[in-house]
Amino acid sequence: MDPEGSRIRDDPHVNVMMAGSTLRKVKSRSWKKQRHFRLLEDGLTIWYKSRWAGKGHSTFSVTELEAVREGHQSEVLQSIAEEFSADLCFTLVFHGRQGNLDLVAESPEEARAWIQGVRKLIHKAQTMDEKERLDQWVCDWFQKADKNKDGKMNFKEVRKLLKMMNVEMNEEHALHLFTMADKSESGSLEIEQFVHFYKILTQRDEVWKVFQDYSGDGEKLLLEELENFLMIEQQEGGRSAQHSQELIDRYEPSETAKKQGVMSLDGFQMYLCSQEGSILKPEHRGIYQDMNQPLNHYSISSSHNTYLLEDQLRGQSSLEAYIQALKRGCRCVEVDSWDGSDGEPVVYHGHTLTSKILFRDIISTLKEYAFKASDFPVILSLENHCGIEQQTVMAQHLRHILGDTLLTTLLDGQMPQQLPSPQELRGKILLKAKKIGGLVDCLDETLTDEVSDEEEMANDDAGSPTAEDPPADCLNENNKKSKSKLSRELSDLVVYCKSVHFHGFEHARSHSKCYEMSSFSESKAKRLAKEAGTDFVQYNTRQLSRIYPSGLRTDSSNYNPQDMWNVGCQIVALNFQTAGLEMDLNDGLFRQNSCCGYVLKPDFMRDSSTRFSPERPEERQGYIPLRLSIQVISGQQLPKVNQKEGSIVDPLVRVEIYGVPQDQAKEETSHINNNGFNPLWNETLNFVIHTPELALVRFVVEDYDKASRNDFIGQFTLPFTCIQAGYRHIHLLSKDGTAIPPSSLFINISISELK
Repeated sequence: MDPEGSRIRDDPHVNVMMAGSTLRKVKSRSWKKQRHFRLLEDGLTIWYKSRWAGKGHSTFSVTELEAVREGHQSEVLQSIAEEFSADLCFTLVFHGRQGNLDLVAESPEEARAWIQGVRKLIHKAQTMDEKERLDQWVCDWFQKADKNKDGKMNFKEVRKLLKMMNVEMNEEHALHLFTMADKSESGSLEIEQFVHFYKILTQRDEVWKVFQDYSGDGEKLLLEELENFLMIEQQEGGRSAQHSQELIDRYEPSETAKKQGVMSLDGFQMYLCSQEGSILKPEHRGIYQDMNQPLNHYSISSSHNTYLLEDQLRGQSSLEAYIQALKRGCRCVEVDSWDGSDGEPVVYHGHTLTSKILFRDIISTLKEYAFKASDFPVILSLENHCGIEQQTVMAQHLRHILGDTLLTTLLDGQMPQQLPSPQELRGKILLKAKKIGGLVDCLDETLTDEVSDEEEMANDDAGSPTAEDPPADCLNENNKKSKSKLSRELSDLVVYCKSVHFHGFEHARSHSKCYEMSSFSESKAKRLAKEAGTDFVQYNTRQLSRIYPSGLRTDSSNYNPQDMWNVGCQIVALNFQTAGLEMDLNDGLFRQNSCCGYVLKPDFMRDSSTRFSPERPEERQGYIPLRLSIQVISGQQLPKVNQKEGSIVDPLVRVEIYGVPQDQAKEETSHINNNGFNPLWNETLNFVIHTPELALVRFVVEDYDKASRNDFIGQFTLPFTCIQAGYRHIHLLSKDGTAIPPSSLFINISISELK
C-alpha cells in the first residue's frame, strides 16, 4: 500500500526504533526516569512505558513532532550536562504549545539512531501528499482500534471504531457498506479492505453534485470542462489549459485518466482538498509584498513578556518561550532585565514569583533562533531595570554574543529621514531602548517606557488625560520606581529604535524623528484610536509605535489586536503563550507573506497626508464596500471534543469578521445533531465589508450545548484579501494553531461589489 513506507522500514535507524530502546526521560535535575520507547508497526506512532507501571503507557504520533535537537539544547538537558555527555542527549520538539520531551540514551550509537530515525520519519510525514495523508490517518485509526493486533476487524469492532472517529450512523447502512467491503466474505475486514470501506463511507454527495454540473457524462471531467469549472466557479479566469493539465497530473490517482487528460471524481475531490483548493490564495503563501518600504509601513508580529511560558504572577520564565515565539515568525521580542545577585543581569517579571533566567542565555538563544523562520529583522525590546554596572554587562553580552548580527551603526552613515526597510535590515537584530541624547522632556526620566500598573490605574481613576497630556511618569510625584542613569555602552547600541515618551500627536508632528518610538498601554492606545483615529494613522506613517497589554492582565490574557492594526500600529505585542481568539487573529494576519512576521499596511495607511479614520471608512478615497457571501456546505472528520465513549459532537459553524468598527460582525449556521463526521449545513451567511484591506475572517466550529457554553472544535483565520472565491476547503486548526488533519469545512465563497 505504501512503497515509501516499506523503504523507510528498511532503514537501519528506523529498525533500531522499532526494536525499542530504554531511554531516560528527564524533567529536571532530580527527575530522570527510565522508560522503554519503541516505534510501532505503523511507522508513525511512538509508544513508551515505565518498566514498573503495569499496563500504563503513552503514545504520540510523529506528525505531532516539529524537530529533533541534538545534545544539550534545552534548559533541562543543560542542567544535567555534567552528568550526561552531549552525544547521549536529544530533545523531541512538538508543534504548538506542547512541552518538549528531553531524553538520554544509553549509548551515543542509540542516540544517533533515534535522532536520525525520527528526523527521517518527520520528513516523510511532512512530504506526504493528500491521498497518502488520508490513507495514513485511516490506518492510524485501524491500528488504534485493533486491540488484539490480528490485523482484522469484525462488524462490531468497526461500529466501535466509527464512534471513535466521530461517526454516528444507521446500523443497517453501515452493515451494507461493511458487506460490500468484505470481499473475502470472512465477516471481518483487513486493513486494505477497511481503507476501501472508509472510502465508500466518505463518498461525498456534495462534491459529486458539483462534479456533475460540469461533467458531460457524469464520469469524468474533460480538460475543457475542468477549465470551465476553474473559470466560472473558482473565478480563476486567465488560467491556461496547461494549468488544468497540471492539476490532473498532480491530483488524478488513475494513471489511465491521466494519460487521457481527464479528471475522475476521486481526482476532483483530491484537488478540492489540496492546498490549491484551499481558501488561502496560493500566491499569497510566499513573499508577495514589497519589502523595500520603511519599517513603520509594516505590521510586525510582536510578543509581550516573551520570557513567560505561563501567567505573569508565578509562571515559569524560559528560553523555550523565546524559541517558540521566534519559530512562529515573531519579529519583536521583549526582555525585562533586572540586577542579578552575582553581577549577571537576570530576566523575569519584576516584583512577582516568576522564575529568573540569565540575560546572556536569552541573547545566545536569540542568536541561534532569530532567523530560522524568517530572515527579516528582529527588534529586541528592552525593559531595563538594571543599574549602570549591569547595563554595561548587558551591552558587552549583546556585542560579544550577537557580533555582526546586532545593528550598531546607521546603514549609510547619514541621518535618516525615514526608517530603513525590512529588506535592507535582513539578518539584523535591532535594540529598542532608551538612548542618551535627543529631546528629553522629562528630566527625571526612568528607564522603562511602560507605565506601572499602579500608575495606569491611578491615571484611569483620575479621568482620562487628553492626547496632549504629559506622560504619567512625569505627573506622578509619588512614583516609587527606581530612577537610574543610562549606561553609555548600552545607549550606543540603540540606532533606529530609540524609546521616547509620547507627548501627543501635535508634539510628535513638529518634533519627532523617524527613529524615535513610543509605547502605549492597550487602554491608552484604544482611547487615542477612538478620539483621534486619523491623527494616530498619520503618526504611524512616520514612526513606529508599540502597544502592550494592561498590567492588570495577570493571567496573561490578550486584548484584541485588530483595534490597534486599524490605526496602523506596527508593534502590537501579545502574550504568545496564551491561546485564543487574539492569537488566532495574530496568526491569521501573519499567515500571508511566507509567515515572515512583516505584513505591508494598505496604501491609505502609508500616505502621510492620509485622512483615513477607522470610525469613518466611507470617507476615504477609493472606498468600495464589498459583499461577502459564504455558503457553508459541509464538514469533514471533525475531531471529538469529549473523548468519552459514545459522545459525538453537534457541530455549528460561525463566521466572524474583524476589521474597522463597521465591519465587526458574526453569523452562524444551525447545529447538526450527532455528526462530526460529515455534517451537511448548506446554509449561506452574508456580510458587507467596508474596509476589505483591514478585515480578517475567522471560521470557528463549535460543539453546540444548550445547557452550557459551546465547546471549541477548530478554527481558521485569514485576511479577507487572501481569500480565494469559489468552492474551497478550510483546513481547521486546533486551539494552539496547529493542524488537525483531515478536519475541514467545505464552503462556496462569492465576493462582489456592493451595488
